[in-house]
Amino acid sequence: MSLRGVVVALVGLIGLAVSVEEAGLAAGDALKRTPTTTSRTAESAALAPAEGDFVAKDFVFRDGEKLAELRLHYRTLGKPARDSAGQVTNAVMILHGTGGTGAQFLQPQFAGELFGPGQLLDTAKYYIILPDGIGHGKSSKPSDGLHAKFPQYDYDDMVAGQHALLQHLGVEHLRLILGTSMGCMHSFVWAETYPDFMDALMPLACQSVQIAGRNRIWRKMVMDAIREDPEWKGGEYTTEPKQALRTALDFLLIAGSAPLPMQKSDPTRDAADKYLDEYFATRMSGLDANDLLYAVNASRNYDPSPKLETIRARMMWINSGDDFINPPELGIAEREVKRIKNARFVLIPASEQTHGHGTHTWAAIWKSYLAELLAGK
Repeated sequence: MSLRGVVVALVGLIGLAVSVEEAGLAAGDALKRTPTTTSRTAESAALAPAEGDFVAKDFVFRDGEKLAELRLHYRTLGKPARDSAGQVTNAVMILHGTGGTGAQFLQPQFAGELFGPGQLLDTAKYYIILPDGIGHGKSSKPSDGLHAKFPQYDYDDMVAGQHALLQHLGVEHLRLILGTSMGCMHSFVWAETYPDFMDALMPLACQSVQIAGRNRIWRKMVMDAIREDPEWKGGEYTTEPKQALRTALDFLLIAGSAPLPMQKSDPTRDAADKYLDEYFATRMSGLDANDLLYAVNASRNYDPSPKLETIRARMMWINSGDDFINPPELGIAEREVKRIKNARFVLIPASEQTHGHGTHTWAAIWKSYLAELLAGK
């Protein structure tokens, strides 16, 4: 695994996915869009999605702000199957990380392991829904024109938007919600807000408590770097505040990286320096400061811990041992999972096969646990 691959998994991290949650930044969820060549590779493997846009009229955010038209972009694979009452019975929704998009799940390390014939989420059997969250991808976001006047959305708003999209698609129940990084946290919000909407949940790479400690600190550093750059101009810049974005990329790279694969792929000083130069040269392009600021700040109200006992769906919760953002030594997941009915927590040991926070996008590492979840175990 090259350092480039690690960062891509990062960009699927926060997704920024491998775009900062995934070649699509997660700080593996994602600052940069998924590379065009990656998307074409996945689509050429008979995974060309149908794409669409749903416009939610007069959308009201949790803090009372409104948008007359909220655009929600999505991709789907497969076809909906319906029971005798006309209800969709085979829908699966997969949620990306911060800065990522639904397109990141078309990468070979994810789609190639799950969506093909006979695989766990075979698109001949399942109706796969890949939304772009509010503020991300082709959905409504600050850089569309409102800049810092865009509503200050949070995770509850993003989940409400996803729910509205499913209603538009005629989906009233989900077989599974799988979420990576920010999408992992969204799965907890879903489980508590709509407890009977899904049969099963697979949160990957997150915690079920409010974001605090080191996790909060690095996020605040990213936001402060943007807000304190004079070139940000209160969000009304005409050219991107490049020093702020470079500082943000510094933090995101560290947060989403993993020491074993990085040391293996870049074992010398010169190799590491060369990669870093290439990283900034490619990741700065297309990155918007307001979009990144809003995406990171959206986690500010996240805290499902008071209502964990209300979760009813079966859950397979997975983190990895080399995740800088969710360090296992805190023991949070092991403690909190005991409060959730029908839930199991798995910590994947760090190895040369894991990818830090971005392990969530490498399905070969954890798909055996998905098989158990789908089988009702």
